[in-house]
Amino acid sequence: MLDFLKSTVGRKYIMGLTGLVWMGFVLAHMAGNMLILFSTDAFNAYGHAIVSNKPLLFVAETVLLLTLIVHVTTAISLTIENRAAKKSRYAVQPTGVKSTSWASRNMGFQGSLILCFIILHLITFKYGAHYETTVNGVVMRDLAKLMFEVFTQPGYVIWYVVCLILLMFHLSHGVHSVFQSFGFLERKMQAGLKTFAWIYALIVVGGFLSQPLYVFFIHQ
Repeated sequence: MLDFLKSTVGRKYIMGLTGLVWMGFVLAHMAGNMLILFSTDAFNAYGHAIVSNKPLLFVAETVLLLTLIVHVTTAISLTIENRAAKKSRYAVQPTGVKSTSWASRNMGFQGSLILCFIILHLITFKYGAHYETTVNGVVMRDLAKLMFEVFTQPGYVIWYVVCLILLMFHLSHGVHSVFQSFGFLERKMQAGLKTFAWIYALIVVGGFLSQPLYVFFIHQ
């Protein structure tokens, strides 16, 4: 088993499994954050419910952190291995069937910037300013106020939008690659899998983008 996990195929399975964990997380996180568009109290109550369940929160954060570390380190090892295996680079990029997408060629760049985005996002929201509010008689953190405060800053909104656009490309290619890693390689399935990957990426990124755009252009 250990030899398999160290192999190229095994590491691609690991990339797929860790990718699935984060696919589920970003979709759920986006859906929860959408509450800000309808009710600040509902949004704050949602955030409070998550942090109030300490054991579940600890497990979830531990799993997310470990899978992120494994995903990043595995991606780095595969990238280094792939580059070392190429004795020479093409003078002209392949075209047609053999061509690769921009997202595929720049997964490392996208991933690096997205990792920086995740770290800054945690610093800004999880460990950022602490305001309090009361919802249904319960005192809790006012995350809505913090979100409104952050997303009225043009610089942060631009950074957020750029990173989310990169996330869209990263997810569209990554989701398709997950299915390939698990053996869904039949030609007749490829078009459907690519379509699914893009729909998923557009839903996730569109949902996340709606929040800063709503705050910046409408709520102010």
